[in-house]
Amino acid sequence: MYKNKKHGVLGIIITIILLILIVIFSNNDGENSFIENIGSKLIMPIQNGFTYLKNKISGDNAFFTDINTLKDENEELKNKNKELEKSLKEIESIKTENETLKEYLGLTEKYSNYKTIPGDVINKDISNYSRTITLNIGSSDGVSKNMTVIAEEGLVGHVISVTDNTAKVQTIIDPASSVSSMLSTTKESIICKGTLEDKSILKAMYIPTEASVIQGDTIQTSGLGGLYPKGLEIGTIKKVVDTENLTDRYALVTVSVDFNKLNSVLVINQ
Repeated sequence: MYKNKKHGVLGIIITIILLILIVIFSNNDGENSFIENIGSKLIMPIQNGFTYLKNKISGDNAFFTDINTLKDENEELKNKNKELEKSLKEIESIKTENETLKEYLGLTEKYSNYKTIPGDVINKDISNYSRTITLNIGSSDGVSKNMTVIAEEGLVGHVISVTDNTAKVQTIIDPASSVSSMLSTTKESIICKGTLEDKSILKAMYIPTEASVIQGDTIQTSGLGGLYPKGLEIGTIKKVVDTENLTDRYALVTVSVDFNKLNSVLVINQ
């Protein structure tokens, strides 16, 4: 009986609370209900979470799209760079060819009184005991042994051997080389030989005792001996070395041709 009374009181209390709540809810005049507020508080974080995820995924897609675009642009720039490099190489090649043609033109104009064959130096053997060069022209181009080889600055040497497409040249700075020469001022005959000591110096020997040798005087080919034509420039006298015996005096001659930079030559074909 006591339990029934207890349950009856509890039911009355619950009923009263519900009635109070109904009154409160019914007087909210357009404002959100308690249940709506609770629903809003529960649902909004979830909705905000979905919105964040949506924006995040959209942003990532844009990021990856930008990355792909950058990759495409980078590849395009690489291709353009390759094309520019190729064009630059072609321009450099054309420039080199033009320089070579200008050099040949200058050579042919300077030596217009000779019939010549143009050639390029493709190998240099400038050692202590052998100073030779190889040209890219040979017997098929009309080159033969003992032909004179010249550059714009002067005498280079003579052909010592040929193949169909190449020619080997002994330069005047070779220690075994000997050139019949003359002093440009007095026209005295001398012999210029290559030296072991210096790759740009010749030794002028057999100077006549009565000859006046002046520092800075020009040395040219004399035409004697039949190997080289007369009047080709060889170099200039750098120093005169006097000895006890006047017949033994000699001079050091700086050659006109820079053999380290020699690229284009003419072979005299007459």
